[in-house]
Amino acid sequence: MPLIPEEPQIHESAQGPRATPAAGRTAPTPRPVPGPRSAASPRPGHPGPGSARPAPPRTHTSAGQSQHSRPEKPAGPQIQLIPAPADGALDAAGEAVDLLLDSGRAPGEVLVLTTGEQHPWAAHELSFGEAAYWAQHDARDDVFYADAAAADQASARPVVVVAINGGADDEAARALPTALAKATALLIVCGDPKRINTVLGAGI
Repeated sequence: MPLIPEEPQIHESAQGPRATPAAGRTAPTPRPVPGPRSAASPRPGHPGPGSARPAPPRTHTSAGQSQHSRPEKPAGPQIQLIPAPADGALDAAGEAVDLLLDSGRAPGEVLVLTTGEQHPWAAHELSFGEAAYWAQHDARDDVFYADAAAADQASARPVVVVAINGGADDEAARALPTALAKATALLIVCGDPKRINTVLGAGI
């Protein structure tokens, strides 16, 4: 008499405790909706290394490093170019700042550098003396405007906006790498695209 094969018992890889399905498939215990999460918070029920988890964009950390550690400046800031003539670069920079603030950026996170004529705010504040001017920079309460030649004195901020509104090419060539070093998240450059690309290619 032929043997009737029993249902094979397929043992899936155990990936954590699971609720035993009851008759009638009662509603399972509510779980958090999957979404973006840091590497430090593993998916519930999937502690093993085989759990499907999107790889973080920065994968150059060694395997033995803690998931909690994060490189200080892994890939540098994003660079955004805004085409504008030299005499319109300052206005373009102002519009960029307005958009940043409207999108939720705190004023103290933004530094604006000019390669030509000083921004009117900077010129006005400098009339009260450099000490008072740089004290406002240190307070980090508002957007700070500075001449690109003085960018070395400025501290790093998440966003740096550079207006290529004049000045010699070598000044812009020095200003952009400095601005890139000061920006921790985003560098916005407003000016003539050909000039910017030439400077970016040579200086960064």
